Amino acid sequence: MTEIVFEVREDEVSGGYTALAQGIGVQTRAETLDQLRASVKEAVNNYFDDPASGPQIIRLHFVRDEVFAR
Repeated sequence: MTEIVFEVREDEVSGGYTALAQGIGVQTRAETLDQLRASVKEAVNNYFDDPASGPQIIRLHFVRDEVFAR
């Protein structure tokens, strides 16, 4: 695996961010973007026992829902 993509959503109610890896069962949460980046790295390192089998690139894909009245 050379790359892993995390879908990142901001929690507008309680604040913070949630990141969910696509294709594997890795999920994490943090209050700030800097904390999220560190948490994602840690979660990926914990998921792959052998660092050589883990991804070389971690991509954060930010998803933003916009809701408005008509």
